[in-house]
Amino acid sequence: MRRLLVFLLCAVCCPLSVAQARVVDLLLVLAVDISRSIDEEEFTLQREGYAQALSDPSVINAIRSGPMGAIAVTYMEWSGADLQTVIIPWTVIDSAAPAQKIAQILRTVPRPFGERTGVGAAIGASIALIEAAPHEGLRQVIDISGDGRNSSGPPPSVFRDRAVEKGIIINALPIVNDKPTFGRIELDLPGFFRDEVIGGPGAFMQVAEGFKSFSAAVKAKLVREIAQRSPSPEQNPNETLIGVIPLGK
Repeated sequence: MRRLLVFLLCAVCCPLSVAQARVVDLLLVLAVDISRSIDEEEFTLQREGYAQALSDPSVINAIRSGPMGAIAVTYMEWSGADLQTVIIPWTVIDSAAPAQKIAQILRTVPRPFGERTGVGAAIGASIALIEAAPHEGLRQVIDISGDGRNSSGPPPSVFRDRAVEKGIIINALPIVNDKPTFGRIELDLPGFFRDEVIGGPGAFMQVAEGFKSFSAAVKAKLVREIAQRSPSPEQNPNETLIGVIPLGK
């Protein structure tokens, strides 16, 4: 958490610093796992996946279709319990231009660290980001991705419950592959994210089967997240929705 606060202060000087507070359709925290189980190739695929997805025309169209025609996004990378870094401070996306600027930064900023996996602490840091946001969102969502279970800091369910109490929805993007993580294969990673991480009305997961399908998974998830106004009348608000993007698609 201490490191997050340092980067929050540094974010004020970022080229994407906030110009004016606005009411937007969605406050969206992209909380991205860069723990040591993610090698450099996978890190690059992950960064590129977000860069492509955020600037994709289908995502921009989804953003502009909302009542306010805009969302505010912050991009945070995390690993161990005390390691969270804001790469993109709160930025309003209401057209292709700011999305392309975000994509450019994601492609150029170096990897800050890579240690253990603090899923719970990452959710806690994401809550703090939403509470410090300069904009007002009609909805607040934490979008957390990861390829492993919690191995550092408090359990994620503690922070998940805290977020839900505050009216924040947590969606997840578990990355499933057959590559061993320090000698072990993660078993039922989607089950971990379903039971311990996601929460709130209409919360859902988008499963990426490998890093090569990450861009497609992020794009599908963002479009759904942005366009999802509220659960439909026939949908149980507590129901967990799971989508799968096959490997290489």
